[in-house]
Amino acid sequence: MNSPNPHYVAQTVVTALTEDVGSGDLTAELIPATQRGRAHIITREAAVICGTAWFQEVFRQIDEDVHVNWSVADGERVAPDQRLCTLEGPARALLTGERTALNFLQSLSATATVTRAYVDAVAGTDCRILDTRKTIPGLRLAQKYAVRCAGGTNHRIGLFDAILVKENHIAAAGSIAAAVAAARQLDRTVMVEVEVENLEELRQALDCGVDRVLLDNFSLEDMRGAVRMTHAHARRAELEASGNVTLETIRNVAETGVDFISVGALTKHVRAVDLSMRME
Repeated sequence: MNSPNPHYVAQTVVTALTEDVGSGDLTAELIPATQRGRAHIITREAAVICGTAWFQEVFRQIDEDVHVNWSVADGERVAPDQRLCTLEGPARALLTGERTALNFLQSLSATATVTRAYVDAVAGTDCRILDTRKTIPGLRLAQKYAVRCAGGTNHRIGLFDAILVKENHIAAAGSIAAAVAAARQLDRTVMVEVEVENLEELRQALDCGVDRVLLDNFSLEDMRGAVRMTHAHARRAELEASGNVTLETIRNVAETGVDFISVGALTKHVRAVDLSMRME
């Protein structure tokens, strides 16, 4: 698991503080500027923690005199009522940064928590859980970091680092073969993946020598057939399953033998983890 890029963390925090604090925290001015405070963060529910770098950066930008002492690290499971960290510093700064810092921590922990549930559901298979581009605008790298924290695997970051040929691309190009040929001419260094809707389209994609094939809404029976066809083909490609996958169904999908399962819910259906800051 790579650490988040410090410049990116700082940049996203600047944006968040600008929209929340603006020209200044009027309510915090009710507290004497010299007053110091101490607080701690707890979780009210079981979770997988992620976002400590963003949380800490919020207070660094507000006042470098705020010190955060962590009891947990990104990727760790926590239990209800567990203390995550303790903060000490100017009381005004603690109160000004509270909401923004918690927003980052609870949202990224949400992605990590859901991802871990899906990863646990396929444990013991060779299948890996992938994220998608269905992310919160401006926080894609943060959410993809949260996926990695929880044992998931990142798909392409955006439209620039891999080629995924979908139905409309194929229609515009004229055929799977024509679309893949154009992709190879465009850039031979990036992964080329083709989305298919049936076994005949899978055969065409395999004949083109693609790196990965996305099985879109295949039945379990057709997934097993796709695995057999791919293993028997001279040009071995990775298989990714996608479409209407839930925690209840994902184990059956993984056991068909596909290499990856992509799940939009990891980053799209975000329900923030219930965290709380308590002044002491």
